[in-house]
Amino acid sequence: MPPFESFDFKEIQDKLSHSLRPWQRSFQFWVRAVDIYTGYKACQVRVCFVKDLQKQEVMWEQQHELAAQKIYAMCSELGGFFLKIAQIVGKPDLAPAAWVRRLVTLCDRAPATPFEAVQRVLERELGQSIGEMFESFGANPIGSASIAQVHRARLRGDNTDVVVKVQHPGVEELMMTDIHNVQAFAYYLQKTDIMFDLLSVTKEMEKQIGYEFDFAREADAMDRIRQFLYKNNKKSPVVVPRLLHDMVTRKVLVMEYIDGTPILNLGDEIAKRGINPGGKIAAAAKQNILKSLTLAYGQMILKSGFFHADPHPGNILICKGSEVALLDYGQVKDLPDKLRLGYANLVLAIADSDPMKVKESFRELGIGTVSKCENEQQELFKLAETLFDTKLPPGVTMLQPFSEESSIKKIAVQSFPEELFSVLRSVHLLRGLSVGLGINFSCAEQWRPIAEEALYVAGRLRDKDQKFRVGRQRFFRRSNRRH
Repeated sequence: MPPFESFDFKEIQDKLSHSLRPWQRSFQFWVRAVDIYTGYKACQVRVCFVKDLQKQEVMWEQQHELAAQKIYAMCSELGGFFLKIAQIVGKPDLAPAAWVRRLVTLCDRAPATPFEAVQRVLERELGQSIGEMFESFGANPIGSASIAQVHRARLRGDNTDVVVKVQHPGVEELMMTDIHNVQAFAYYLQKTDIMFDLLSVTKEMEKQIGYEFDFAREADAMDRIRQFLYKNNKKSPVVVPRLLHDMVTRKVLVMEYIDGTPILNLGDEIAKRGINPGGKIAAAAKQNILKSLTLAYGQMILKSGFFHADPHPGNILICKGSEVALLDYGQVKDLPDKLRLGYANLVLAIADSDPMKVKESFRELGIGTVSKCENEQQELFKLAETLFDTKLPPGVTMLQPFSEESSIKKIAVQSFPEELFSVLRSVHLLRGLSVGLGINFSCAEQWRPIAEEALYVAGRLRDKDQKFRVGRQRFFRRSNRRH
């Protein structure tokens, strides 16, 4: 038996701490989630005893403020998957204003990994010291997200600045723990409050996030999307960074540095240039930015089926001349042709305001619904707009899934294809950007010709049908101009 002094208590302590960490994390999540949820249920009961609508609104606003503080604390302290939850939920059209004000700041502010740990990962993955590879390397990250952080560096023997993306050590196990906890909570919510197949949504998130830990896969996706967009346009609607292929591994990715302003800081940047943020010039610039970004997504989703599935504000830079740069290709989706073409049909149905075609498209896509109201067709169309268009339905300024007047309450979504979630998420993030920029913009209307082309190429739309649609669009545009 080895002497007592030979036991490495520090090593044993570290191993024990590592094995207990997922359990501690699960406990922290459930304590906080139950606290936030029961706070809302208690407020729901209290509001029932108050008849004054203004007082009800004040009560809900107070509850939103309290919940926003708790959600922000949970997401910022636990990090990991909860930062992605903050990105999805913290949008002006979906969440209460109090939530948005707090959560929007979490897009790119995950806790940073110390430089020493980053250096160990980098040198182990690339097989050289930092000094051998880089003339200069910024020790402080320029951004830190849930899975990785990025540093600005300059290559040795080159004047080119690059971005070095390095994975946080040990993050994969914790993210999977987070996802399984959220799945359990989502299953409870869909059985009690939100009549939507949330479990399928979280399963697709688990699959997509699992891919994000392989940076070599991300590099391939970036190359594929870059080639597609640059080949299909005289000028690509968005800038895609170039890779340094000999500096890509599963945990490290090096790409060109793109100088630009984060889209969240666009208003401040416009004001710095002496332009009125609420004036016509700023409005035109915002419109161009949104059109470029949405055009890129329409082409990727409907023509290719292979698309960047994470257009949250932290991944979008505005460069000189209102050019849009799209960053971070960890989450991409390769949509099967059946869903791609089914979604093209749904885009046409929404753009044409055709409730019957919406119903057919839902059936084709495998979206199972059960009506709980008399005017089923109108509510189903409203649900389609709510889920799959960036323009909110008339009279709707913010989605309220808990409200009895919500289309999700009136039309229960009992089954939702997991693979379609990435489309849903991308559309909702684009809607969040359009609302944030102050533009009520319909991606379905912009995507109509792209959807028609996709269906025509697949032999599902006759040439004369397409010409008829184009002619009808021109007629209505001329009529609108005359009026």
